[in-house]
Amino acid sequence: MKLTTELLGEHPALTAIECGLPITATWIRGGQGFIGFGTYRSTIVQGPKRFVDAQNWWHEQLKQLDIKNGVHGSGTGPILFASFSFDENEPSILVIPQVIVVEKGDKSWMTWIGDEQPKLHEALRKQSHQEFIWGKGSLGDLAWGERVDQAVSRIKRGDLEKVVLARDEVATSTEDIDPRSLLRALQEEYPSTWLYLVDGLVGATPELLVRLNKTLVTSRVLAGTIRRTGDEDRDLVLAGSLAKSSKDLEEHEYAVRSVADALAPFASSTNVPETPFVLHLPNVMHLATDVTGVINDSVTHIDIFALTAALHPSAAVCGTPTNSARALIAEIESMNRGRYAGPVGWIDARGDGEMGIALRCGQISDDQKSIRLFAGCGIVAGSDSAQELSESQAKLAPVKSALTRL
Repeated sequence: MKLTTELLGEHPALTAIECGLPITATWIRGGQGFIGFGTYRSTIVQGPKRFVDAQNWWHEQLKQLDIKNGVHGSGTGPILFASFSFDENEPSILVIPQVIVVEKGDKSWMTWIGDEQPKLHEALRKQSHQEFIWGKGSLGDLAWGERVDQAVSRIKRGDLEKVVLARDEVATSTEDIDPRSLLRALQEEYPSTWLYLVDGLVGATPELLVRLNKTLVTSRVLAGTIRRTGDEDRDLVLAGSLAKSSKDLEEHEYAVRSVADALAPFASSTNVPETPFVLHLPNVMHLATDVTGVINDSVTHIDIFALTAALHPSAAVCGTPTNSARALIAEIESMNRGRYAGPVGWIDARGDGEMGIALRCGQISDDQKSIRLFAGCGIVAGSDSAQELSESQAKLAPVKSALTRL
């Protein structure tokens, strides 16, 4: 099958582009990135070898394409979008769109599969206001708080150091939920996050699990959160308290250490800052650390799949030690995370790409009439269930707020 990549001239903003095919995948930050339309091929992988299986499937698809790339460089040519489950036994989704439009730096280009170049135009925006009915998730507030208390007790007993507990909420509508409109609303309020869509999972994550560009590896670690008040002076004080919080610094240290340890076999010259910075988002502030490294010359055939397999699940979404945390999640969390907290992003033909962690997201149902929202909190010995509940509500807020603007 013929695949062509060519430079574009001026065009509308990515979230306002239409080409006559349904939107199937996105990866956008600060107005730049990828938007995919239609589906050329897709598949499901699951099980302990899902990252290897995904890699093999992608390589098989590449062999079947007659590639004409007039742009070259990272993110050009064939692009695979992937959304992996948190649990290896749940389905992970791989999608190759029929058409992909990309904006990166001062360049924009389009990749399409087939003989005829698609025509782009500006999408029409929905005008009517959409109403939602909110229902309970897998656990109510009280029951989830009790799970937090159980986790703290197990940590104090010495079973583990940290565990991340997730919760969900469900919203239903009489109208179809439009992922494009949801992405636009998220982009307006959270432009510094990575906006993503793969097979109905849509969100705005502030956390980059891994980026690979040639030999440079980057991972942004977030752990330790405080809710913003909206008062600038008060929020500056809260940011200072977050940076000094022993509970949040402990949680953050576990997450950074897990990423640095996972990258160690692959990367040399790894840079791990001694202290985190405070990342300011509209609704919350996080302790953040950017870990960077260079792939070691002695390590061959390393791509984004291999790095993702090594990094997932990090302490930021699972806990420490990993196996103990995973076992406790399975025992007390009382819900199926699906692809929430799993790696999500894109991969090109060279094996370069970006994988975020699927946070601040919702899973749109197959009939498009409901959406399941997720949030998670890192629990350590100093955690308080009431404070963790408040933090989880703050993490649900981005998608909730975006839904109110549909």
